[in-house]
Amino acid sequence: MDYDIKRGWYKNIEGDLLAKMMEDVFGNVTPEGELLVSSYGVLARIEVRVLAKDKMEIVTVNRDGPSGDDEILDSKRRLNLFAEKATGFDAKTRMKRAQKKAKEGTL
Repeated sequence: MDYDIKRGWYKNIEGDLLAKMMEDVFGNVTPEGELLVSSYGVLARIEVRVLAKDKMEIVTVNRDGPSGDDEILDSKRRLNLFAEKATGFDAKTRMKRAQKKAKEGTL
C-alpha cells in the first residue's frame, strides 16, 4: 500500500536512515535492490520502497500457520509504529488521508 510522507519529513528517512529505522523497529533489515526487506512476528516479509520524496510503499506478507492474538497485535503495533516514524503521520491521519483519496477516486 502507498503512504504519503509528510512534507519536509523525507530528510528523516533519506540515505541509510530508513534502513536504520527499520532495524530499530523490527530488529532486522536486508536491502534488495531498491527495496528494504524485513520480518517481524506474523509478518513473514515487510517490503519498503520510497517512491518519491512524498510517497512510500509498504507491502506485507503474513506468515503461514497459526498465530496467537498477542503476536498478531504486537506485529500490527510494530508495523504502525514503523509507518508513523517513516511517514510522519500517525495511524489516524494515514486513515483519514486514505479515505479522502478513496472518495476522490485517486487511491
